[in-house]
Amino acid sequence: MKAIIPVAGIGSRLRPHTHTQPKALIPVAGKPILAHIVDKLIAEGISDFVFVIGYMGDKIEEYIVQTYPKLNSTFVIQTSGKGIAHAIHLTKEHIHLEEELLIVLGDTIFEADLGKVLALKESAIGIKKVEDPRLFGVAELNKQGKVVKLVEKPLIPKTNLALVGVYYLNQAGPLLEAIQYIIDNKIKTQNEYHLTDALMYMVQKGSVIGTFEVDNWFDCGKKEILLQTNTLLLKRLGEEQNTNHILEHSIIIPPVYIGENAVIRHSVIGPNVSIGNDTHIESSIICNSIIGPHAHIGQAVLKDSLIGNDASLKGMVHTLNLGDSAEINFS
Repeated sequence: MKAIIPVAGIGSRLRPHTHTQPKALIPVAGKPILAHIVDKLIAEGISDFVFVIGYMGDKIEEYIVQTYPKLNSTFVIQTSGKGIAHAIHLTKEHIHLEEELLIVLGDTIFEADLGKVLALKESAIGIKKVEDPRLFGVAELNKQGKVVKLVEKPLIPKTNLALVGVYYLNQAGPLLEAIQYIIDNKIKTQNEYHLTDALMYMVQKGSVIGTFEVDNWFDCGKKEILLQTNTLLLKRLGEEQNTNHILEHSIIIPPVYIGENAVIRHSVIGPNVSIGNDTHIESSIICNSIIGPHAHIGQAVLKDSLIGNDASLKGMVHTLNLGDSAEINFS
């Protein structure tokens, strides 16, 4: 079993945060988006990973090597945004045609019974009912729950079953053959080689592809979705978190995650707040927010805010989207 995680996107919807770090490393509930994905796969016994990196890929490689030194990790560079199918195509030299693949998009935090998925006898894709399927790849199924058609971002969707960015292939060969076909024939959607089109080619050639529903799914490409994901995961964490921080004359309203060596004085924190390592907060009120590591915040009131690494804020403010290394003084 090999896991492929494409993380080459530039994260334009999360600017200014992605000016200085890749989207996959933005923290949610105490650890980067990518770590939530990798930890979930490790828990299922997967130790062989291929990461497709691009924009600031050196930071992703450094993080994986330092955080997961025991993984068998390979890094492949995608230099231009040609789509997910193209990203998988670049990994072909590291894949055996007969081996199983699990593909998870690097900005997708999901909850599903992966044990059941990996025990399937046929390929399957993760799906979830959504309100507006026009924003996603969409699956049309037969009465047996097998895929009959896949369409990327349809103008008039026939179903509301969105592809969530998790794909299980019981053999790599048919997928690699399909991707080669759409690349050779320049079959693109919105100027990219989509995995949806390759999977549809597999279906047309006779491959049986099933589906599995995910319990929760967060496409962490927007600030609002990041904050929602942070809230949900903090509730799941409960009281299980580190205690290696300084807390003086402050009130904590759970759920809250406080990183190592963080210092909080004369403040009210929570609910739904994630605070990074080595962050200093003084005389502030913060709720429903993510504060990156090494940030300094003083005399501030924050709600629904995303504060980047090494950011400095002093003064009164209610809602911010503040990138890494920024400095604001409202005093």
